[in-house]
Amino acid sequence: MDHEMTQELAMTPDAVAGGRTHISDEVVEKIAVAAAKAVPGVVELGGDIARFFNAVLDRVGLDQVGDARRGCSAHVTNGGAVINLVIVTDAGHPVPEVTTAVRVEVTRAVEAYGLRVDEINIRVDDVAIDGPVG
Repeated sequence: MDHEMTQELAMTPDAVAGGRTHISDEVVEKIAVAAAKAVPGVVELGGDIARFFNAVLDRVGLDQVGDARRGCSAHVTNGGAVINLVIVTDAGHPVPEVTTAVRVEVTRAVEAYGLRVDEINIRVDDVAIDGPVG
């Protein structure tokens, strides 16, 4: 009596195709802007000129144009990101506390996408005395 032996090949989680994942600068900018906007004391992102043009766009009904990356530039090299932010803070929040919180939140958000944050440069362009600047 012959018994036929069958052998199964088990697929393990380690058996995954290789390759590279690249996250573009623009994606990092969007992630950083969303994280920065969520920080208490950040009123707006972008410098005077960007805010002027966005105010004009708001008036003509194109308020979403450029909003996702306003006030941010990023450069990704070898899995590390350098992020530059321009923010407007609320006068009721101390600038050092706001910028520290922005660095923490932006770092957390970007690292969740598998990148390393090498540097976050923040320029405080304006202080809002009575709410949003525009």
